[in-house]
Amino acid sequence: MNLPIEFGFPPMEALLVNEMPTGDNWQYEPKWDGFRCIAFRDGDKVELQSKSGQSLGRYFPEIVAAVAKVKATQFVIDGELIITLDGEPSFDALLQRIHPAASRVAKLSKETPARFVVFDLLVDEQGRETSAEVLKKRRQRLDAFAKKFLPKNATIELSPKTLDASIALEWLNDPSVRLDGVIAKRLDLPYRSGERDGMKKVKKLRTADCVVGGFRYASKGKVVGSLLLGLYDEEGLLHHVGYTSSFSEAEKKELTKKLEALIKPPGFTGNKPGGPSRWSTKKTSEWEPLATKLVIEVQFDHFTGGRFRHGTRFLRWRPDKKPTQCGFEQVSK
Repeated sequence: MNLPIEFGFPPMEALLVNEMPTGDNWQYEPKWDGFRCIAFRDGDKVELQSKSGQSLGRYFPEIVAAVAKVKATQFVIDGELIITLDGEPSFDALLQRIHPAASRVAKLSKETPARFVVFDLLVDEQGRETSAEVLKKRRQRLDAFAKKFLPKNATIELSPKTLDASIALEWLNDPSVRLDGVIAKRLDLPYRSGERDGMKKVKKLRTADCVVGGFRYASKGKVVGSLLLGLYDEEGLLHHVGYTSSFSEAEKKELTKKLEALIKPPGFTGNKPGGPSRWSTKKTSEWEPLATKLVIEVQFDHFTGGRFRHGTRFLRWRPDKKPTQCGFEQVSK
């Protein structure tokens, strides 16, 4: 490819903060729950680059085709690949695309097609690099690019943006808005490749009360490593949905005694913790079932595919709540 920005160009990244920055110098955008992607187009050649600099093209042929259909023949755009199922973003559906079998990928690209939400223009349709320009000017160029080249492209869309912090707070606080959070970008800075000083992210953190259905010992020493969390379905089955391990070493020692006194099968009566994986040893995959007596409140950022996407943060014990009151309705809002 003969472009001023080459494949492997590190994307601008965001610094995670607890509070959204405000003021006249910020632009706000939704934080999409997907795969970061930089799309390169030079004539008939199209490349999709992941956040880590790897090629995504073979896994998302429908995105390659959509980029190739754009009438502009030279450009570089930055955005996020997302898949929605029944109106909800599905990170699990994205993960299923990273598959070695081309036939499997082709099948999924038709059954669960991805979309490319674009939020930055790094090389314009004239083949000129725009990444050195400040965001305010880049966004104006991107808006004009989208208006001219993307209005009839159902697969590539322009990400919303606002300069009004109150609107961004509504995105963040409204549980009906299915976003991962909000991104705040400095209007007066150029594209900061590989840096985090020009962009901040605030995640939409939520809480849920969960049953402690079991625990795992730490890999070293016979102390608890993580609590295994469960939620009840409408049939009264307790399903494993994730874990929390945000305890100090001193707390873990004291907690181990408490948990060992409650060891009692079956623990989970629905979906159970999985077996060994390529990242775990046999020891770390083993778990101890508990009598369903303990309830804790945890903080989480995203729930998809019947599980918390990431580890959760322990907030407090809930002795005032019955385990049977801990259902999936908490995470389906």
